[in-house]
Amino acid sequence: MIEMKQVSKWYGDVQVLNGCTTSIKKGEVVVVCGPSGSGKSTLIKTINALEPFQKGEIFVDGQAVHDPKTDLPKLRSRVGMVFQNFELFPHLSVTENLTLAQLRVLGRNKDEARTHGLKYLDRVGLMAHKDKFPGQLSGGQQQRVAIARALSMDPIAMLFDEPTSALDPEMVGEVLDCMTSLAQDGMTMMVVTHEMGFAKKVGSRVIFMDVGGKILEDCSTEEFFSHPENRQARTKEFLNKILSH
Repeated sequence: MIEMKQVSKWYGDVQVLNGCTTSIKKGEVVVVCGPSGSGKSTLIKTINALEPFQKGEIFVDGQAVHDPKTDLPKLRSRVGMVFQNFELFPHLSVTENLTLAQLRVLGRNKDEARTHGLKYLDRVGLMAHKDKFPGQLSGGQQQRVAIARALSMDPIAMLFDEPTSALDPEMVGEVLDCMTSLAQDGMTMMVVTHEMGFAKKVGSRVIFMDVGGKILEDCSTEEFFSHPENRQARTKEFLNKILSH
């Protein structure tokens, strides 16, 4: 579904991705973790070309992201993206937030877009809030609306960039439950997160990145958490710090 080959990126003289190679099969849930500044968010944003990259190749469902001839808006419409800070339009109602991209990008008519959007709003348990504005919702509810909005586009894969890091601790669970349900339905997902409980429970694979944008580990969840003796020294240090509390 997603294939990355030797992807490298620089901001001026600073290298933020260094020869990143991985592939994600249909239905896999891949968790990307590592310290701040290791390039995790940049890595997933290259997949739908929100971040340009200078070297390497990325293919999404056979389409070459790096090819100048590729229709990037069309590609992005097929890859759902959920950001850290929800990115909902504050002046639009929940229903309008759900339908806007369907109308503009997919060319659906208003009734079709509304029906489709509300189906996914119901799926994330928020149908009662369809006429509210984002400011009237909690952070967890806003993030679930953002997930419903991404699903309304019928994506072939979903990218999550630290979807719970801006939330109060009490709201994290409702968003992770929503994502767990998606994973159980077979959605292909790539998730940048510090939520190791979610990674253990739902992830099929874990990618661990370190400062300088290198992928140090790319292995099954079981292998990552249960066999620390096989991990690199930097990974062991990270795991010891986050799992000891």
